[in-house]
Amino acid sequence: MYRTLLFLHGALGSETQLHPLKEMLKDGYDVHSFNFAGHAGKALPETFSIKLFAEETVLFCEANEIKSLSIFGYSMGGYVALYLAKHYPHLVESVITLGTKLHWDETVAAKEVKMMQPDIIEQKVPAFAAQLQKQHNPADWKIVMTKTADMLTEMGRNNPLQSTDYNDIQCPVLLMLGDRDKMVTMDETVAAYKLLPKAQLAILPGTPHAIEQVDVEMVNLLVRKFI
Repeated sequence: MYRTLLFLHGALGSETQLHPLKEMLKDGYDVHSFNFAGHAGKALPETFSIKLFAEETVLFCEANEIKSLSIFGYSMGGYVALYLAKHYPHLVESVITLGTKLHWDETVAAKEVKMMQPDIIEQKVPAFAAQLQKQHNPADWKIVMTKTADMLTEMGRNNPLQSTDYNDIQCPVLLMLGDRDKMVTMDETVAAYKLLPKAQLAILPGTPHAIEQVDVEMVNLLVRKFI
């Protein structure tokens, strides 16, 4: 019987971005993915939060009769996966994160939110705006971005995962980070790695943050070796 592997997408993203890796790993694993609320055209909740996305994941598992699983989380999806490992340990066998920002405070959040100004993005980066519009249709991508920015602001005020929480995560965790990632620092990733009791660390050469620029064959090999 195949082991279950669930893919969780990042902020402003959708599960389709993980399809190339999902396709590689379906040979050997029972693979699943879904879109978080407010993403890829799903109904917009009042607010976004890590807790909400974690609870959605639990409901997805219940609906699909999944009792335990490994989770691959890209960017925000990795944060949700670690939150699940902390609060739903019976469900999570192991966690793999890629490009997940783990250190949040008000200064960090303000820096990230500053780059989430829909009108400026529409004017200066129209291709990205068009991509988001297509990705979240029929929802308004500007609302999706605003709700994401509000969530990050709140994470800056109260990080859902405190440093003491990492000690409680007893399942194996693989933290992956691209050496060209300009959003996630090496320092914060290593700090989390040192706090997690059963962690491994993988630095991906020549790899930026964007999932579209990640060498999926390399990640496929690392995931298979880890699981």
